[in-house]
Amino acid sequence: MFKKRRWSPLHVPSVRCFPPGEQVSAPCPGDFILTHGTSWTSRMIRFGQTLRYTGPDKTFARWNHAAIFINEKGDIIEALGSGVQQRNIAVYRDTEYHTVHLENVIDANRTHEVEFAQACLNEHYGWLTIVSIALSLLTASKFGFGLDGQEICSALVARCLERTGEIFPTDPWHIMPADLAKYFDIRPTDPNAAIGVVPDADKNVEIHSE
Repeated sequence: MFKKRRWSPLHVPSVRCFPPGEQVSAPCPGDFILTHGTSWTSRMIRFGQTLRYTGPDKTFARWNHAAIFINEKGDIIEALGSGVQQRNIAVYRDTEYHTVHLENVIDANRTHEVEFAQACLNEHYGWLTIVSIALSLLTASKFGFGLDGQEICSALVARCLERTGEIFPTDPWHIMPADLAKYFDIRPTDPNAAIGVVPDADKNVEIHSE
């Protein structure tokens, strides 16, 4: 018989918090961020996550957005409502976010992460995946559905992290920001910290899915 696997990260995460007004410098390609928004969709995502994460784990539901770095200049690739896009982390300067650096990831795997993220720049946002996640949260079902060529923010990051050898306890395309936080045990430095000013989804976009 197979033993039940204990899911744990392959790489040790190093986490830093950047409050509004501060900004990360020279991130490693393949590092990622967890942050949050103030729109109704952001609030709905956080609410949905609290259906899965309760009690002491509720802290993981603070985040509703993730993005991955592709170079040391701070360029990120992220999936937002209008599609997968590239811009610079500078747009989040006035927003609180946490950066996650995975230790001992070899350069070749970081390159694979970046190449995969860039390959997703022609994909659209996974609204159908969001519906699937919502239904699974409301019904406690493991049934899921979606469309090829669509991404949600946390799934995009998780699929990139698979290139480092990480294996997640659920299918990466269905992973929420809170799932990433739980998997790597990323807790808010200050759960009551102000979110700050969240940038518009189309602010300073350099490359965007068609």
